[in-house]
Amino acid sequence: MELASRFGTPLYVFDEETLRQNCRQFREAFASRYHQSQVLYASKAFINPALARIMASEGLGLDVVSGGELAVARSVEFPARNIYFHGNNKTRSELEQAVQYGIGRVVVDGFNELSLLNHAAGKRGAVQEILLRVSPGVDPHTHAHIATGVVDSKFGFPLRDGQAEEAIRQAICLPNLNLVGLHCHIGSQIFEVEPYVEAIQVMLRFAAELHRRHGFELMEFSPGGGFAVQYLAGLPAPPVAKYAEAITSNVLSLCKELDITPPRLVVEPGRGIVARAGV
Repeated sequence: MELASRFGTPLYVFDEETLRQNCRQFREAFASRYHQSQVLYASKAFINPALARIMASEGLGLDVVSGGELAVARSVEFPARNIYFHGNNKTRSELEQAVQYGIGRVVVDGFNELSLLNHAAGKRGAVQEILLRVSPGVDPHTHAHIATGVVDSKFGFPLRDGQAEEAIRQAICLPNLNLVGLHCHIGSQIFEVEPYVEAIQVMLRFAAELHRRHGFELMEFSPGGGFAVQYLAGLPAPPVAKYAEAITSNVLSLCKELDITPPRLVVEPGRGIVARAGV
C-alpha cells in the first residue's frame, strides 16, 4: 500500500535481487558448459530503462523486437554490439535506426527485410552482421498460439520448401550484409528439452549441408528461448541447468559428428528471467 500510495496504480513491482539471481543462473548454466555462449534477455517479456541497466550490469545482451524497445536500450546507452533485433515485421525506419546505432545482429525474418536492410546498411557505408531465422518444423508441445517453429509458422524462412536455402544464397551475395549464423525459435513455455534437441539436429545438419553446397560457415547459432516458468502448483518448470545441459551437450556432440567447428551459442530467456520477479 505504501508503494501504491507513493507511485499510484496500476503499479508493477520487480525484485531486483531475484532478477539478478535469474540472470546469473542462466549465464553460469550455459557458460560453465559451453565457453562461447551469450545470454540475451528477450525484452518483449518486459522492458524499461531500469531493467535494461540491470541486464547490462549482469553481462547479458538484449533481444529487441521493435523500435520502441531499441529506443529504451539507447536511452541507457546499452552496449550496441550486444543488441539483437528480432521480429517479422520490421519497418524501414527501424532497420535504419538499428544500423545507425551499430547493433550487433539483425535477425532477418523475410526476403523483403534482406533487401531493406542491405539498402539501409549501404546508405551508411556499413556492413551489418545478420542471422537468418529458420523455421525448422519442430513441434514444441506447447499451446498452439505460442508455437513458432512449426511447419506453417509465420515466423522465419521455412526449411522444408527451400526458402531457407534460397535466403542464405541471397544473403551471401548481398554486399552490405554479413551472414554469420542461423537462428530458430520454436515456441514459448516449453516444459520439455526434447524439442530443443530436435531443433538442434535439424538446424546443424542443415548448416552442414549449406557448407557443402554454398561454402556457408556457421559462426553463430541460436536455438532461441521459450524456457518455461511455473505458474501452477502442480506444474513445475525444469531447472535452467537441465535446459543448458541438453542444448550444449547436443550442439557439441553433433558438431563433432558433422565435423564442423562449434559455433558461438546464443540463448534468449525472457519470462524465465523476469516472470517470477514481478508483483
